[in-house]
Amino acid sequence: MTWKKNLFAVTAASFIGFTGFTLVMPFLPLYFQSLGVEDVGEIALWSGLSLGVTPAVTALMAPLWGRLADRVGRKVMVERSLLSFVVVMAAMAFVSEPWHVFALRAFQGLFAGYGALTLTMAADTAPPDQMAYAIGIVQTAQRLGPALGPVIGGTVAQLVGLRRAFLVTSAFYLVAAVLVFVMYRERRMEKERSSGADVRVTFRNVLAFENFVLLMAVVFGLQFVDRSVGPILPLYVGELGTPADRAPLVSGILFSITAGAAALGNQICGHLLRRYSPRALIAGAAAVGSVGALVYVFAGQTLTLLLGTPLFGVAIGLATTAAYTAAGSVIPPAARGAGFGLLTTASLTGLALSPILNGMLASVSIRAVFLLDATALLALATLVRRLMVSSPIAPARAPAAEEL
Repeated sequence: MTWKKNLFAVTAASFIGFTGFTLVMPFLPLYFQSLGVEDVGEIALWSGLSLGVTPAVTALMAPLWGRLADRVGRKVMVERSLLSFVVVMAAMAFVSEPWHVFALRAFQGLFAGYGALTLTMAADTAPPDQMAYAIGIVQTAQRLGPALGPVIGGTVAQLVGLRRAFLVTSAFYLVAAVLVFVMYRERRMEKERSSGADVRVTFRNVLAFENFVLLMAVVFGLQFVDRSVGPILPLYVGELGTPADRAPLVSGILFSITAGAAALGNQICGHLLRRYSPRALIAGAAAVGSVGALVYVFAGQTLTLLLGTPLFGVAIGLATTAAYTAAGSVIPPAARGAGFGLLTTASLTGLALSPILNGMLASVSIRAVFLLDATALLALATLVRRLMVSSPIAPARAPAAEEL
């Protein structure tokens, strides 16, 4: 079936692209050092600015690129984004000054956004009863790619050096672009939706769709909570008594468990949506996630974290896929690009704010960060339970002949 082939193409492109990005970005401080920056504070400043500017610019541009995709087609816009990454990552290998890296990262943010568009393509190409499955598959790829990227990137950097590692990353994006170009078949119906998209659909219209603003808040909250753990987990593991030489290994195991559990949540969401409404699923998952966060709050030893981590990860993955699926079911196909772009803006805003605010809070108390996570998830569960209009996901239908 064409929709499964299309889903494979966007899933593979997402996995390759997200893996490629994390091949080199975790080692950016070392790259600045190789460019002649010696002061640790200056290295941290350039690294923070360069890592932060891309999601910040992408958050502003994602709705605009999504709206344009509604008009001209999703496939060409994803290819445009991936090819821009090919050029930028290759150019990174030839920089000579720190500000060159920052400028290229800012430029990258202008043309990024393929992650949101691949989710849109997954939602568009799948039959209505398979939308949650399709979105969950792509989100799993987008989550597991960054989990594997640093491991592969460290090996590549060791073999070819940091500069050439950027060229390897560029090749990753080229492979992803070729996959989409060769394998993704944009159905005639999709092209008609895009080229003849209802021009009256504006961002204001999208925001007025049932539950949409609430779902933006849910996506923001989930991303804010999800990203709060990374910067402080190694410190917390040490605070709980893990020897300093073992803290990186233990933290890495916990990160892997979180990523794997979240991927499981992405996968099982489609099955659960056949029995439960998105409202019940999001609220229930957020409540379970708050229990996982509370385990972290009251942990007395590192082993206790193994109880809370799977709960936390599954809940985040499950609620995120349910939120995107619920949004996809109420947004008309001709406006899905803009809608998923706005959801991406909410997600990236949470990503940008979480390390800053939680870093400040962790300077007072690391446990307070997890307490904030538990409180935020309970608040989300309560808001969804009280405010979300419970609408079932579109019923099953057989794909039309021209879709096969």
